[in-house]
Amino acid sequence: MDAAKEAQIKAHALALAELLYDETDPEDVKTLAGIEVAVRNHLLTHVGPEMGKFFIGTSSGTQGGRKRHIQSIVGPLSLSQRQSRRLAVKARTQWSPYLEQCCLLLSANEAYARAADDIAVLTGVCVSGSTQQRLVHRQDLELPTVDGGVKEMSLDGGKVRLRTAEGQPCQWRDYKAINLHQWGISAFYKDNDSLVDWVNQQPLAHPLVCLGDGHDGIWNLFSQVAHSSERLEILDWYHLMENLGNVGGSHQRLNAVEACLWQGDVDGAVKLFDDWPHERVDQFIGYLTKHRHRIVNYSYYHAEGISIGSGAVESTIKQIGRRVKISGAQWKEDNVPQVLRHRCAYLNGQFSS
Repeated sequence: MDAAKEAQIKAHALALAELLYDETDPEDVKTLAGIEVAVRNHLLTHVGPEMGKFFIGTSSGTQGGRKRHIQSIVGPLSLSQRQSRRLAVKARTQWSPYLEQCCLLLSANEAYARAADDIAVLTGVCVSGSTQQRLVHRQDLELPTVDGGVKEMSLDGGKVRLRTAEGQPCQWRDYKAINLHQWGISAFYKDNDSLVDWVNQQPLAHPLVCLGDGHDGIWNLFSQVAHSSERLEILDWYHLMENLGNVGGSHQRLNAVEACLWQGDVDGAVKLFDDWPHERVDQFIGYLTKHRHRIVNYSYYHAEGISIGSGAVESTIKQIGRRVKISGAQWKEDNVPQVLRHRCAYLNGQFSS
């Protein structure tokens, strides 16, 4: 911008400021915070709508047509159907795209009522909690797509609390979350087929590292991803150690078993229990036998920078839970898939761009 335009803007801004100051309650400008709120209210009421009207008409190249009113972060605006189409504004909405984005960002982190309070503080625009909820459930939240090759993924399950009638015990139900390491996350409720389809649509590397704990449901899903010859299934090291810790006994023996397993030596680990018949030992040996092909040389893979733990997806479950398991939260079962998509969209950065 050249100096002449900057000077004009300053002159017009000063003239506006003088006019609007005269229309401001003196009690509202006794503190800087009060001045900030007063200025913002004037911008939303008097300045933003006029500027928006000019920008809309000039950018769309059209002025005529039946108008509809929408609320935006620059104040109330009017657009015709033709203007709406040219400026990518959805039909039959009362809220601007950017204001919707701000609402979706907030309500992905907190209760709808709290998001309503926060959007008013942050923007000066009132969007009720019920409207926040409607905005979420009418969104077409697409699953993320991957640009590069997916080399690693981990899968785990989380829980969500369903709404029940007053006086009835709460019901917790499982969902599955998957983390495509460094590429994105997603969660699915009672829809394992969609989870598998979504993963198989991504550009998967060969080999594809698949990380999980010892739960059969996790490996049953992984068995439908890519071809068995393309998967490198790795039992999560930390769950393996947790199961070893449950055996108990002498620390010397446990340390020796750990050393064997760190090298992927299952036979050596089993042999160390030969002189100790015990139910817990039998259970652990059964666990090792079941997952033998997933117990790798952890030392080598760790040195090569390949993940040996499913901590990424466990962190994903916790981050999803910070929204779906907030204090007192209960969800209608039909709404759970969209709530999970909403939270995952936020965690994938969809509302920050």
